[in-house]
Amino acid sequence: MRILRRYFYALLIAVGSALFAFSCSYEEPVDRFSFSPPSSFPPFAYNNSDNPITEAGVQLGRMLFYENALSLDSSINCSSCHIQSHAFSDPGETFSTGVNGKIGKRNAPALFNVGWSPTFMWDGGIVHLDVMPLAPITDSLEMNLNMMVAIHRIQANKRYRMAFQQAFGSDTVTSQRLFYALSQFMMTMVSNRSKYDEHLISHTELNGSEERGYQLFQTHCSSCHAEPLLSDFSYANNGLDSVYSDLGRGRITLNPADNGKFKVPSLRNIELTYPYMHDGRFNTLQEVVEHYSHGVQTTNADPRLEDPLNLSIKEKEDLLAFLYTLTDHKFIQDSKFSAP
Repeated sequence: MRILRRYFYALLIAVGSALFAFSCSYEEPVDRFSFSPPSSFPPFAYNNSDNPITEAGVQLGRMLFYENALSLDSSINCSSCHIQSHAFSDPGETFSTGVNGKIGKRNAPALFNVGWSPTFMWDGGIVHLDVMPLAPITDSLEMNLNMMVAIHRIQANKRYRMAFQQAFGSDTVTSQRLFYALSQFMMTMVSNRSKYDEHLISHTELNGSEERGYQLFQTHCSSCHAEPLLSDFSYANNGLDSVYSDLGRGRITLNPADNGKFKVPSLRNIELTYPYMHDGRFNTLQEVVEHYSHGVQTTNADPRLEDPLNLSIKEKEDLLAFLYTLTDHKFIQDSKFSAP
């Protein structure tokens, strides 16, 4: 427990340091442009009143997202573990590889629709989008770079000085502006063009199996994976284990009742974001469906999972057919999100 408390306090100090860096004065952005949520989505959780989205800010954030200089040995960048063709997840990797071959401790989450998420990371240890990049950049198992070194590297680059001038009216690089730019880019990474979305918005018909799977989803899954974002952003124990090697949310709150709870992920693009769960234990969607059908450890599981689904083979096939409609092929091919 003492180790957990030290971790918790270290996290608070890190966040506090970032917020201190944010205290510098804010210049009015050079160019604003209209960016609003899709009509089928709720309002953003992210309040960007202090960070209005601009074309220059988004393009700067895009540059930074793909910038190797933000890692200690300049070998990796954000996209190394968040790959666009797989909805900005790390396909096939149980745990991602950081600098010097170091291995992370949790499966890299997909990145899309982040503007609607009130917290970040599997345990919700980050509570603001503008602070979220601090964790991977400075984590010794990931990019392992001191923020002062990061700022110095970016400041030394003439191309970046020009980009910061265009985005923020000043060519001085600060952690606030760097994180603001990354937030602006990630805010635009909206996934809402799947077959499922076409069904919601334009009433495009699902085929028979997909429709039956949708009905199964609404009956058994939507209480946690709430539509249309397909997550309620809560923390739940989904019955993976009865003894925990990772305390999850409990590591942050220090409340034993939160042990084994993890953030409910969105099911959008779920076909692409394997392996699954916080520890990447399931390689296929079939394994995931089988877990919820018959494999939930009910001792500590969320009350919503107390009764096994006991799905038939046909029902599993139908549920999978629906889950495949959540893949947004336009999102993963959109050049706006690819390397500049």
